[in-house]
Amino acid sequence: MKLTFIGATRGVTGSMHILELNGKRVLLDCGMYQGHRKEAEALNRSFPFDPASIDCMILSHAHIDHSGNIPQLVKHGFKGNIYCTSATRDLCALMLRDSAHIQERDAEYINKKKLKKGQPPIEPTYTIQDAIDSLKNFVGIDYEKPFRPCNGLQAAFFDAGHILGSALTLIEGNEDGRKTSLLTLYDLGREGNPILRDPTYISGADYIITESTYGAREHEPYENMEGQLAEVVNHAVETEGKIVVPAFSVGRTQTIVYLLHRLIDQGRIPEIPVFVDSPLSTNVTEVFRFHPECYDDDVLYPLMSTDDPFGFRRLTYTHSVDESKALNHKDGPLMIISASGMCETGRILHHLDNSIGNPRNTILIIGFQAENTLGRRLAEGVTPVRIFGDEHKVKAKVIVMEGFSAHADRPAILRCIGRANGERPLRKVFLVHGELEQAEALQEGLRAVGVKDTSIPERGQTVELE
Repeated sequence: MKLTFIGATRGVTGSMHILELNGKRVLLDCGMYQGHRKEAEALNRSFPFDPASIDCMILSHAHIDHSGNIPQLVKHGFKGNIYCTSATRDLCALMLRDSAHIQERDAEYINKKKLKKGQPPIEPTYTIQDAIDSLKNFVGIDYEKPFRPCNGLQAAFFDAGHILGSALTLIEGNEDGRKTSLLTLYDLGREGNPILRDPTYISGADYIITESTYGAREHEPYENMEGQLAEVVNHAVETEGKIVVPAFSVGRTQTIVYLLHRLIDQGRIPEIPVFVDSPLSTNVTEVFRFHPECYDDDVLYPLMSTDDPFGFRRLTYTHSVDESKALNHKDGPLMIISASGMCETGRILHHLDNSIGNPRNTILIIGFQAENTLGRRLAEGVTPVRIFGDEHKVKAKVIVMEGFSAHADRPAILRCIGRANGERPLRKVFLVHGELEQAEALQEGLRAVGVKDTSIPERGQTVELE
């Protein structure tokens, strides 16, 4: 087998790799790159390979940095099956259309400004119709059910515990009588997630591709995050300010809402208005109800005994643009949860534009922020920042809570790979989906637990899996 690394190499977004055997080409993920606008445009609008040459695809989960460029892939000639879990298929049916909608609306908004300046208009990377067209390629597969994506290849999904439907994939290839196995840990989840099951640990693979997002860091326990979240809410009540939360519509939004629900029930915070300004989040909540196979027991049993285990009825969901705009004129205390999680596109930009200059307000960062994103600049205390091309001084209080992350931290990744490196030692571990400093730190940790052969591949690098 031959493996080529294309995206999420020495960086966090744009996950994409190609596995080749028996004359077949299998794409592993097809994510959108987020970062410098011009660089992101260039990477997302073209592929360093012919999409028509790909025979099939295996998708780890629905986050846009792993699935977001699938409509482009299909639009430019890919005709094969896209294998993923059933929950991932259901989420992608929503998320890819939403991604296209955001791109169309952002292009429309920017083009109004360009028209006034006499500049040429821009086009969205892909349209809603492109996203819809790509959905017919999806094939949903249950966890732990082996499937054969192409000749000489068998694969199975195991629960990654990262977001609903996320999967570790064990891929076993047979080429010219030589058997080789590869385990992909794209976005390994955390143990003790308040909603989802813990990750399933797999052993017996020859090679592993692992994320390294938090390769040098250890998360705070979720219990600490609840206390810190209570402090943020109570501060907003005292100052009558707004809490603006950039959050991915899948995973982080549901987690923070679930914890708010618990804090209110425990009497630790008052019941302030909470708005989820994302039509996608509303629909995703319904998908959560359809997939109890992904929940841990703390949520599964309440799900069976009540129709509102997450406390979603305490929320107000905004659907239309007018409803979203109306939030700008509401007085605090209140919380607005809106996408995108890295503050690069979508309605969150309008809420930041409106709230960032008021010292009574709080911007609550609860997820990883990739390099060169607006979210990263806010997390690092940069001021002023540019939103829609205009400079804004950051007067709002910025609070970063990395403990809400749905990614495994350093100890969890080392435990997972340490267990995989058992009676049958690993031949090699490839570190992707992490900035170089984090990947190098994880590489040292892997050596300490007995994994001697590791690599941090570069974009475009090809290796033989023997």
